[in-house]
Amino acid sequence: MSEPTVIDALLAELGADVVQLPAEYGTRQLKDWSEMPGAVPVALIRPRATDEVARALRVCHAFGQPVVTQGGLTGLVGGANALGGEVALSLSRMNRIVEIDRTSATITVEAGVPLQVVQEAAHDAGFYFPLDLGARGSCSIGGNLATNAGGNRVIKYGMMRDQVLGIEAVLANGEVISGLHKMIKNNSGYDLRHLLVGSEGTLGVITRAVLRLRPRPTAVATAWCALPDYDAVTTLLSRSQAELPGGVSAFEVMWAGYYDAVLANLPQLRAPVNERHPYYVLLECVGSDPVRHAEAFETFLGRMLEEGVVGDAALAQSESDAAAFWTIRDAPGEYPKFIPHHSAFDVSFAISDVGRVAAQCEARLLANWPDALVMIYGHLGDGNLHIVVDIPGTEGRLHDDIDRVIYDVTREFHGSVSAEHGIGIKKKAFLAYSRSDAEIAAMRQIKAALDPRSILNPGKIF
Repeated sequence: MSEPTVIDALLAELGADVVQLPAEYGTRQLKDWSEMPGAVPVALIRPRATDEVARALRVCHAFGQPVVTQGGLTGLVGGANALGGEVALSLSRMNRIVEIDRTSATITVEAGVPLQVVQEAAHDAGFYFPLDLGARGSCSIGGNLATNAGGNRVIKYGMMRDQVLGIEAVLANGEVISGLHKMIKNNSGYDLRHLLVGSEGTLGVITRAVLRLRPRPTAVATAWCALPDYDAVTTLLSRSQAELPGGVSAFEVMWAGYYDAVLANLPQLRAPVNERHPYYVLLECVGSDPVRHAEAFETFLGRMLEEGVVGDAALAQSESDAAAFWTIRDAPGEYPKFIPHHSAFDVSFAISDVGRVAAQCEARLLANWPDALVMIYGHLGDGNLHIVVDIPGTEGRLHDDIDRVIYDVTREFHGSVSAEHGIGIKKKAFLAYSRSDAEIAAMRQIKAALDPRSILNPGKIF
């Protein structure tokens, strides 16, 4: 009689309702949005509760079976892709909101809950959950935590790690770390919560989390600003942070190359200002008094125009105006319509270096490929720069060459090769551009301690 396989053991432990074989996947999405390579998992595990996750990992640990955890599969670095021989662990069934605690201003959720569902539940309870991404309807909270997601409002509220108070997770051997605390202050030893946030499924499987809720803004002021030079952009940033009563909730900068390209190729977009300018900023500020908030915002904007910091501006008079501004900034979702083979970069730097970095990247790219389309934009308040490059006629064949140009500049300016998407498989060859040998060695030691058989998302990060 032959020895049972890991699939036999998983089926015996969890049943066919939880463990599916490849013939049963149907049209299910199996890779993320990165277009990185991905293999078909040897099985798909769809647990309904933390106990089933723990039982599945105990079996996989005993057999040395590699596991790749999958959330909404909206990642951009291949972090949730199987590379060959893994079982996929999908948390899509673990999609319940466990509790909303209005007194503590927290929401406890399972890892498979989509971000938009959390946003809506917070709103219905009279609160605000500030993390926001273009993939909000598909991405899951577990994936947001595993990649330490950022998004548009980091400048005011911080990254995903700033939204979480407690985490429950299952380690590689099936042991459950139950840290579902609601405390803001908790200095009782090592903070395993922050160790797991951003670990891309390589140290444990996050199953539930306690998230912070914030007061719901009742006033939002939005403006589209056109600026004459990069110094004016940084001046507007510092002045708006210092002088707007509610601070800045979004400060999205777009270089002219981005603005011109998306308006030229996407006919549904409308230019908020008449003349062409070198830089554009989508400025947003939230508050609690609609009348006074609007007055203060308009007064500040007028002052910036009078002083020449802002060359021209359009003030949103309605939610539809603001939505039209955001549609221009959110145009990257439409790239497949006009640059389907583009190369995209998500890098970060000290705010004081961002202008020079952008200039260096553009100059080096055009020196190599004079006909390249280079689009630059980003969340300046947190130093996050997005660079998109399309070289006509190459159909993506020069991705690796473009990588070297951008990441060489990133290394020279001591930046990060990944601001908010993680390392996955797409960026692991460049990890050493941002991390020292000692840092990478420490990471490997942590990995070996928590996952000694290296079954969790092998081949990612390192």
